[in-house]
Amino acid sequence: MPRGRGRRQRDTTLQRIPCPWPGCPARLRSNGGVTNHVNSIHRSSNVVAPNGGPELPPASPDEDHNSDDFNGHDEPPPSPPPSPEPPRGEKNYHPFLNARPCDEQGTFLPDGSPPPPRRPAAQDDWTPFEDEVQFKLADFLFRKVQMSSTNIDALLEMWALSMMKHDDLGPFRDYKEIYEAIDSTSVGDAPWKCMVTEPFDTSADAPEWAKRRYEVWYRDPDVVVSNILDNPDMDGAFDTTPYVRVDAQGKRRWSDFMSANFAWRHCDRIYKDDPSTDGAMYTPIFFGADKTTVSVATGDVEYHPGYISIGNPHNNMRRAHRSTVMPFVFLAIPKSDRKYDNDPAFRSFKKKLYHASLAAVLASLKPGMRKPVVRRCPDGHFRRVIYDFGPFIADYPEQVVLAGIVQGWCAKCTALSTNLDGHICGRRERGLTEELIAGFSPDVLWDAYGIDADIVPFTHDFPRADIYEMLSSDLLHQIIKGSFKDHLVTWVGEYLYLAHSKAEADNLMDEIDRRYAHCDLFCFLAQILCVYLPAIKGLVPDGIVQAISSFLDFCYLVRREDFDEDTLDAVDAAVVSFHHRREVFRTLDVRTDVPGGSSAFSLPRQHSMVHYRYGIEECGAPGGVCSSITESRHITAVKKPWRRSSRFEALSQMLLTNQRLDKLAAARVDFVERGMLPSTYAPPVADPDDGDDDGGPLDVPRVEGNVVLARTRERRYPRYLDELAKYIKLPTFATLLAAFLADQLQSDSHSDDSFEVEPSLLDSTPISVFHSAITTFYAPSDPSGVRGMRRERIRCTPSWRKKNSRRDCAFAVEDQDKPGFRGMSVVRVKLLFSFDHDGVYYPCALVEWFKKVGRSPDPCTGMWIVEPELRGKKRVVTILHLDSLLRGAHLIPVYGTKNIPVGFPYYHSLDAFNAFHVNKYADHHTNEIAF
Repeated sequence: MPRGRGRRQRDTTLQRIPCPWPGCPARLRSNGGVTNHVNSIHRSSNVVAPNGGPELPPASPDEDHNSDDFNGHDEPPPSPPPSPEPPRGEKNYHPFLNARPCDEQGTFLPDGSPPPPRRPAAQDDWTPFEDEVQFKLADFLFRKVQMSSTNIDALLEMWALSMMKHDDLGPFRDYKEIYEAIDSTSVGDAPWKCMVTEPFDTSADAPEWAKRRYEVWYRDPDVVVSNILDNPDMDGAFDTTPYVRVDAQGKRRWSDFMSANFAWRHCDRIYKDDPSTDGAMYTPIFFGADKTTVSVATGDVEYHPGYISIGNPHNNMRRAHRSTVMPFVFLAIPKSDRKYDNDPAFRSFKKKLYHASLAAVLASLKPGMRKPVVRRCPDGHFRRVIYDFGPFIADYPEQVVLAGIVQGWCAKCTALSTNLDGHICGRRERGLTEELIAGFSPDVLWDAYGIDADIVPFTHDFPRADIYEMLSSDLLHQIIKGSFKDHLVTWVGEYLYLAHSKAEADNLMDEIDRRYAHCDLFCFLAQILCVYLPAIKGLVPDGIVQAISSFLDFCYLVRREDFDEDTLDAVDAAVVSFHHRREVFRTLDVRTDVPGGSSAFSLPRQHSMVHYRYGIEECGAPGGVCSSITESRHITAVKKPWRRSSRFEALSQMLLTNQRLDKLAAARVDFVERGMLPSTYAPPVADPDDGDDDGGPLDVPRVEGNVVLARTRERRYPRYLDELAKYIKLPTFATLLAAFLADQLQSDSHSDDSFEVEPSLLDSTPISVFHSAITTFYAPSDPSGVRGMRRERIRCTPSWRKKNSRRDCAFAVEDQDKPGFRGMSVVRVKLLFSFDHDGVYYPCALVEWFKKVGRSPDPCTGMWIVEPELRGKKRVVTILHLDSLLRGAHLIPVYGTKNIPVGFPYYHSLDAFNAFHVNKYADHHTNEIAF
């Protein structure tokens, strides 16, 4: 949407079965840049406000509205039309495994054949529910509000009493009837089962852990994958065929998994091994596993869930959890007395049990990995599907177990554990490992190659499966939690205690904490990653700041949703820059080499950075295979079901809860597809418990950008110009508004003649004031809806959360022809309002301006620095059309070497400091535009 400065632009029962692999587990094996589509804007109406701008009085307690629908006008203006998807370049599809539609028997259909009806049920058939009310009530009570059975019965009793007046009953008798209806749902059914292992050792002197039988709860993965494939919710966001995408400049691009090398290479191999697979659909199966703790107070209650997905859906579908990432196994967690904590036999047993459990559970997929099986796809067509093992999402400790390597070694390459910061060595491969195991003793394998010869990966008996190839990059645990929080932040603290006395270091650490908390509260951000750099600047040497700046640049580069060759070169350059700059920690003796031992930077998590380019070329954008997906899935699949349980034998209750949630989700999709429910009847795109009402994912058609005022005007403010100017203590408000309107009229006339508007002309014009506006923009690299859309609230309220004022900052676009922040400025929103003139609606923002310091970003932090724009000693204030704003901006003060006074209120920052960093790490979209 064009913008201009000041310009208007327009189950079933859980089943228990015996373990199919007697002797589990030891005897199982014997072979030991964003473009801003805006118009340029000019600054012809700079008027200085007295005292630095308006001081708005406190609002009444009910004035802080948080409406989700925004228009800001008594008669809402029409919504902007959806923007067309940008050209994504030419796609060259795989010539053989090209996903030709077939019938249920696997016979290929003629080109252009329509898909058969998905289900023959009538459009008024709500089975197993009686009607729409029953389904919506069951969905609301069980999924959305998660009401307890006792409260459900109380609600239904009141409902029945009210209906008795009309000789009628409520929709259900009690909670049991609701649960029975959900359990009777056939779509999305994948019942849980249980395997029980045989004891490892039954001798009298065997340890207790060896005598036990262990339960592994699981769902048939073939059934789960079939349900994922038969989900019309993914239609339009689902790739049936691997492809190579080339942009208009002839450069290769990588984004979703099917655009990367792994899928294409495996399709070549499948077709070469079996030409009868011609016309089949390639379906790579994703896995994820990670332990999670649900309660510390009751004795570290842990579960080890495993998740399954497929690589055909686009990454945004997987991140949005639209029934594409499903729990399919809860692995056993052997525990014993503390004396066995460091027992090699017990550790080896746990690893073997892990792999044997996965191998047994996944056995039903093996036939579909050898010969195609017929499955229905999201578009309704049947296809001959060939399964394959794709990426396994896991943090580093889990990767160590999966790869059967020694702790401290790399699971992807053969670099020595003592020199992981050197050059990339040869990649680990299944064939190489088997040759080494055949040629060397276990001790040599352990010490020289980092291989645990006792472990045979679960992939051993599956076609084309190589665990080393499957292990994906992990942004959350490798980079953010590992390299940043555990390493760099810790090293900064260690430096302070090396360079200063304990008392001085304690004081500096407290100052960093105050700065971080000050930044965090000021912008309501939650991640230290976003605000850490300005917090340490001035308190540590610039070399440390620059090293962390290079690291953060790498973090934000690899978080992108789409990559081209230039971006991959930038990723490599960021790694080289970080490796060069982190030497400051060695120079300052924070990190030291061990003589004859490990290098100072021989750290597996930091070493993983060198594999990211290859990982992107293999699997596409790392955000689609990140453990943040499974971490967030823990909430809905493990933690919330555990809280809903009785805590006694909770696992079976949790599994039943998961099963019911899956059935409700599948029923919703079925009813929407049959036209019985509107398409807007969808699950939330964000966790409703996150407490963030300032923005989040949004499932709306894509638009280039849209900024609208809140639905409800604030009724305490005067409606007319003179009274409003007095109320906000801005005598020049009428002059500012007249200058703004003149600028708008001149723009509409397409004339070079200057326009003048007398302020008195607006005396009788009603003005509506608002406390927030919503920006909607395309940001697929951030948490967003399935179409890549995200929303953000810009607040301008004198009473934020019933306490202090909040006046947010925003990016205002000045020149679309200049890249990034060079074509923008930062403004602080002082008032949001609207008015009508000659039938034209004008949504506006009264703003203070900040100007750039220098012609380039700060060389230390890589961030632009701005300062308030002054005329004399007054801050420059103007009125902008709301279309001039792009999105919110986050400013962090330039603290320097001085300490923040204890108790200094964060909400005075924009008035108290003289210069500010434009935080390009606030989120990924900001990072792309604020460089």
